[in-house]
Amino acid sequence: MSAQPSQEPPDPLPDPSQGAPDPLAAATQATKSLHGLSTELTARVPQLLEAMRSVGTGLELHSTLDRICETAAELADARYAAIGVVDTEGRGLSDFVTHGISPELSRKIGHRPDGKRGLLGALISHSDTVRLADLTKDPRSAGFPAHHPPMKTFLGVPIRVQGEIFGNLYLAEKNGGVEFNDYDLHMVRVLATEAGIAIGNARLYEAATQRERWIDGSVAVTTALLSGGDADDALSVVAEQARRLADSAAGIVLLPAEEGGMEIVAVSAENPATSLGVVIPAESPVVDHLLRGDPVFTDDASSDPRMVSRLTSQYGPCMMLPLHSGGRVLGALVTPRARGKRPFTEAERTLATQFASQAALALMMAEAQRDRERLAVFEDRDRIARDLHDLVIQRLFATGMMLEGAQRRSIVPEVRDGVGKAVDELDVTIQEIRTAIFALQQGPAEAPSGLRTRVLREINMAAVPLGFTPAHRFLGAIDTLVGELVGKNLIAALREALSNAFRHAEASRIEVVLDCTVTLPDGRAGVRLEVADDGVGIPESGRRSGLRNLRRRAESLGGTSSYGPGIGDGGGGTTLVWEAPLQ
Repeated sequence: MSAQPSQEPPDPLPDPSQGAPDPLAAATQATKSLHGLSTELTARVPQLLEAMRSVGTGLELHSTLDRICETAAELADARYAAIGVVDTEGRGLSDFVTHGISPELSRKIGHRPDGKRGLLGALISHSDTVRLADLTKDPRSAGFPAHHPPMKTFLGVPIRVQGEIFGNLYLAEKNGGVEFNDYDLHMVRVLATEAGIAIGNARLYEAATQRERWIDGSVAVTTALLSGGDADDALSVVAEQARRLADSAAGIVLLPAEEGGMEIVAVSAENPATSLGVVIPAESPVVDHLLRGDPVFTDDASSDPRMVSRLTSQYGPCMMLPLHSGGRVLGALVTPRARGKRPFTEAERTLATQFASQAALALMMAEAQRDRERLAVFEDRDRIARDLHDLVIQRLFATGMMLEGAQRRSIVPEVRDGVGKAVDELDVTIQEIRTAIFALQQGPAEAPSGLRTRVLREINMAAVPLGFTPAHRFLGAIDTLVGELVGKNLIAALREALSNAFRHAEASRIEVVLDCTVTLPDGRAGVRLEVADDGVGIPESGRRSGLRNLRRRAESLGGTSSYGPGIGDGGGGTTLVWEAPLQ
């Protein structure tokens, strides 16, 4: 059944389609035009004014839409009301707010209308007022989904915000089984005009609040990146802030991988371990776009042919933004929403792109800051190595020569034996210092490939600030059984553990055990690193960033990281246990 023609009352109200008149003027005109008519109609004018006052209160957009639906249903005495928000392209609905349908019934109905077909789609393409006695008989109707309540009478009125179509206000099932009349139509038109003004104000407020939140998030990221903390922690802050600000299911940071493509290095999500360390291959069209510095947006990542990773199957709308600054792409930021969630608006895309640019700039500044600090460390290591070689070894060598002379002159056997042992200890000490000097003078690009050698190097490097060499023990064919990726993460875990022992534990004894003969709880062959000390232990209120890094590295490989009592008296100190599969 097509739209039903109606006989208009005298002096009809201004058509809102001709502009956005002042609501008070519209109400005044309504009062004048209805003066002298039926008592019933005159009695509805205060109701209209109260409805306009109610719609104009509050600034939060979604609550404003809820309030408009409820007020329109009361004004037209309708059982159901809804507002369909037209998307930015004008081809469908980006949001659908209802009144009269319970949350339980809404869940049973399932997916909300997208406005791309049926009567709702027709109202989007032709934004005219529509009044129907039986919408099921209208040729544009596409029927109702399962569990949807039956509806016959229908009234649809467009809502304009600053002269542009925002959406449509729908009313259905006028109580008493009667049709919506001419006065219902004009009352709802006036309400739609006031609704447009209220929505415009709510939009402005929401945009200002949203910008403020993104700016605050950018400040938090910049502060975290430039605070001099751990780089992994800083990237985690970027992921967490992006997830919160974009209201997404996850926040993901990717960096270019050595073998090509991009690797997931930081994740803020319900279960980050499943995606941390995953490499998106270089042949992915998305990676190609991101490495060129182009953002990628999609309304459904699970069905987008450009997505080649298995991780995208659980997501819907998604923003993938390059972290580029100064013509250099540092990585990418991804903020996916769950399937079925609303797409990102144009404003959200713009704000997220600006956030990514700010984060990239902060990353570059933090990288430059770390380079300066690393250079200072290398210069200090060179100075320490020179001092050890030019001063300490020379003095030890001279002391050894003096002891050897004293040994030859001594006539007491016990004294000769004791001096001989002291000379042997000095020789061992000189060799250990030379090993430490070699480790200090090696650059990061000169690291040997053997895992055993790399572990020894880390132990000898730690011996300089510690003042003693940690005891160490190897079990199994370390160099042949442990894979390269596991070995790289194991060295990082050892470095972190030794650094914590030096900076926080105040330990006088450290033992390092590397065992590649263990069996993990799931039955796989694994490697276990244990670093035990007799220090002060881990305080209850202390920072846990280092321990979190160790755990993330282990979990990304399918392993675990934990800590327990140390090797001091009564279990004093800490024992760190880090383990992962061999390959």
